[in-house]
Amino acid sequence: MDDDIIICRCEEVTLEEIRKCIEAGYATFDEIKRLLRVGMGPCQGRGCREIVLREISRATGVPLEKLNPGTFRPPAKPIPLRLLTEEGEGD
Repeated sequence: MDDDIIICRCEEVTLEEIRKCIEAGYATFDEIKRLLRVGMGPCQGRGCREIVLREISRATGVPLEKLNPGTFRPPAKPIPLRLLTEEGEGD
């Protein structure tokens, strides 16, 4: 794979940056997330999480299903703020 490929479009993180983090010893999604902000953009990792996990698996030899997918924090899916206030308006 070409190292210049952008893996996280929200934060514009390349495959090369991810590989350098893994080579430096950062081998979990949360560690790479803290360093490069992958999974912290508007898509909250829906576009890059699996790709980053596959790269960690390839580099470390740990099967993909044994890797921790990282911490999800609400809202896991962006929602319009008005949805949180509509129910309480008539009360």
